[in-house]
Amino acid sequence: MLKVVADEAGREDLAASLDEIVREGARRMLAAALEDEVAAYIAAHAAERDGDGRRLVVRNGHARPRQVTTVAGAVEVTAPRVDDRRVDEHTGERARFRSSILPPWCRKSPKVTEVLPLLYLHGLSSKDFVPALEGFFGSGAGLPASAITRLTECWQEEYRRWCERDLSHADYVYCWADGIHFGVRLGADRVCTLVVIGVRADGKKELVALADGHRESTESWASLLRDARRRGMRAPVLAAGDGALGFWAALREVFPQTQQQRDWVHKVVNVLDCLPKSAQPAARKALAQIRGAEDRAHAEQAIKEFAAAYGAKYPKAAAKITDDEDQLLAFFAFPAEHWVHLKTSNPIESTFATVRLRTKVTKGPGSRAAGLAMVFKLIEAASERWRYVNGPHLVALVRAGAKFEKGVLIERPDEAETKVAA
Repeated sequence: MLKVVADEAGREDLAASLDEIVREGARRMLAAALEDEVAAYIAAHAAERDGDGRRLVVRNGHARPRQVTTVAGAVEVTAPRVDDRRVDEHTGERARFRSSILPPWCRKSPKVTEVLPLLYLHGLSSKDFVPALEGFFGSGAGLPASAITRLTECWQEEYRRWCERDLSHADYVYCWADGIHFGVRLGADRVCTLVVIGVRADGKKELVALADGHRESTESWASLLRDARRRGMRAPVLAAGDGALGFWAALREVFPQTQQQRDWVHKVVNVLDCLPKSAQPAARKALAQIRGAEDRAHAEQAIKEFAAAYGAKYPKAAAKITDDEDQLLAFFAFPAEHWVHLKTSNPIESTFATVRLRTKVTKGPGSRAAGLAMVFKLIEAASERWRYVNGPHLVALVRAGAKFEKGVLIERPDEAETKVAA
């Protein structure tokens, strides 16, 4: 049996050869595409001639070679030129051929342009672009740190336009609210970004609002919600979030009809903090029985058992559950398919993980405005991977006021009430 043995030097030579083959193939394909584009342009205007019968659109050699950065590396391109002698009758200006494949100003492909902001958002500092990508692209040309500065300015403008969009066409039935804090590299203050993510009537999750707040205060949240209402946002049926937020007082002011659901993940942590370590394993199991109960009646019974077991010795821990019983069990009034989504604020927490990674690597944004724009772009990028909630067809029924018993839709509420009364 024959074997091929390659040493390290051989592997490096092979890798270098493969890279060169890829670049050469990309160069040839690009050259052929440009030649075909010019040939098609000339053929389309072949019938146009001057008074002497000579063609008005002809080839005119090739432009000077230039380097174009592509995902296959730096490729040298010699683009064909066109001599177009046609004159526009209305403006009097000469017509000019412009390649849609390789515009005159292009020095890097759009895909590379897309990669730069993504790398920056996910933790690569602007000063690291040239050394990090020089080996891959074959050149550091076209990758200045100033490009990132221009990108952040564009993101800030995108964020401003997004904040003024009309919300009257989007009906958010559920929503989650939370805030994320991070430092500003060029200042002593800390940014508190308030975020609201909603579920539309078709079951799709979507970023609803994002604003600069002050320590998650009630007034900051109220200002965000009032602005959303001004732009046409309807009151959500249910809002979920951490119980420590000033969001709840603001919600009662702006959307008083919206029901409240406390985040179970935060609640469990808060309860366990009031217990000694020796009591925490059993308490964690008891809390899991409440959260995972098959219906509200069983959950209420589990709360009574928890209060009886821990109320005497650890009244603060028991009170954190009994005082918020209605808010902790609100999700039971909705479709069982949605319970897993409504119990926690995981849709926001998982998105914040990316934001925290970015701010940790770069020691925070350079300014508050840049920080808001950065969070906006990060969440916007993450939202492309958000999946629909379970049972998306049931979301519209929730908005329509349908009733659910033990997580199941009641077809005829009047008959169900009759049975209960009997």
